[in-house]
Amino acid sequence: MCDRAAAGASQGGESVSDAILVLNAGSSSIKFSVFPGHERPNRQDIICEGECEGIGHRVHFTAKDRTGASLVDEYLAEGTSHEDALSALLRWLEVRYPDNQLVAAGHRVVHGGSLYTAPVLIDATVTAELRRLIPLAPLHQPHNLAAIDALSKLHPTLPQIACFDTAFHHTQSEVATAFALPRRLAAEGIRRYGFHGLSYEYIASVLPDILGPAAADGRVVVAHLGSGASLCAIHQRKSVATTMGFTALDGLPMSRRCGNLDPGVILYLMQEKGMTAAEVSNLLYNESGLFGVSGISDDMRTLLASDDPSAKEAVGLFVYRIGRELGSMAAALGGIDALVFTAGIGEHAVEIRRGVCEDAAWLGVDLDQSANVAGGAMITRAGSRTSAWMIPTDEDLMIARHAWTLLNPEGAPLDPH
Repeated sequence: MCDRAAAGASQGGESVSDAILVLNAGSSSIKFSVFPGHERPNRQDIICEGECEGIGHRVHFTAKDRTGASLVDEYLAEGTSHEDALSALLRWLEVRYPDNQLVAAGHRVVHGGSLYTAPVLIDATVTAELRRLIPLAPLHQPHNLAAIDALSKLHPTLPQIACFDTAFHHTQSEVATAFALPRRLAAEGIRRYGFHGLSYEYIASVLPDILGPAAADGRVVVAHLGSGASLCAIHQRKSVATTMGFTALDGLPMSRRCGNLDPGVILYLMQEKGMTAAEVSNLLYNESGLFGVSGISDDMRTLLASDDPSAKEAVGLFVYRIGRELGSMAAALGGIDALVFTAGIGEHAVEIRRGVCEDAAWLGVDLDQSANVAGGAMITRAGSRTSAWMIPTDEDLMIARHAWTLLNPEGAPLDPH
């Protein structure tokens, strides 16, 4: 898989097809997918997808095609870095797909701050701004940037596009994003940003096809429940409110993050317990959430299968907090017409969906448990005042479409959704 400049020479005059590489880089993994780039990308046309997992140690490199068939399953050298893993990925793509040329790479970037309200072509100025935001997303931003830097070295002429998890929430009102802090701090950018925006944007884009055009523009709360978890209140397919705030620590308890916390707890830990800022940060980001409460695991599947009382308490707290925040989102919307579950837990944990829906009976959610177990799209009874749905998310497709649109602005649909 060559770049555009080398395509003609490397293919000996044979016809080649454009391709868009999508990257989602974390601390120890790079998830990737490749979509055709000659037209607006669609999930059914995906070329391949996979992951380099275990970066910094022995990397497990896997990929599959659109049918789910395995294309590669091997281990890379011990101590493989982000750049090494990307280099191995690019070499493999060139050999496996010699008739495709990369025309762009789209990156999931967690934090875009106040400046970036839409995807942007990456240059030195953009990179510098994203580095400035590292303290606001310490678990994600450095690794997003590591992949951008590595690809810049390996493919210096390849256009790279940053797609932000914060961008979808820029439609929120000033009052929805404000903290009750001195105005000088707000002027410095201390405000609510919200995250998981690429997931919410995808769900908003498919609501007309699944709920119908009229219902899609109604009052919808989307529950993105994965290792990171949040809720988003959406009206007319735009973000009105969300549970995450200045950082991705806020809102719901997550796999290892605490979620909503009285700031006084942090002051107590530092002033009375003598904990340093670094120790508090590690506690809140890595030792809390489902893992901290259960003392067993940060994996919801493990907790649901366990008879340990602490595991049950962690699950119960997770469901309870979703119910509390769901009420908050409904209040921000002035009511609720539909509830959508998505992401790993939302799409696969039948018991979590059941618990949330039963707790939301007061909001008019009438769960159809057989539909919930079957995993169909609609999981409420036909007469339910508020409908509930399970809709798989697709952040990679959203990124691929953003990259394609930036490269082909004249071909973009009038309705971006």
